[in-house]
Amino acid sequence: MLHEPAAQCGPDASADYKMRIGVWMFLLYAAVYAVFVAINLLKPLWMERTVCFGLNLAVVYGFGLIAFALFLALIYNHMCGTHEAGSKTAEGAK
Repeated sequence: MLHEPAAQCGPDASADYKMRIGVWMFLLYAAVYAVFVAINLLKPLWMERTVCFGLNLAVVYGFGLIAFALFLALIYNHMCGTHEAGSKTAEGAK
């Protein structure tokens, strides 16, 4: 296999923005997950209740956590990509 030299990249002008967005999204996900854990700890019988399509709350909430994580990843990717594109055009205008 032919390996080309690694592309040179400078400092990431969007690093602070990415970190701030990532931390807020992590805290949001952690809060939603904490509610899941709290329900299991404080009211475990709630997890047996049928919620929709014959599935109980544990299954629906579990799959919801997975879907929510994927949704947050897509939003993060879009926001960071938009910010990077904006910073590149602003940098090119200088």
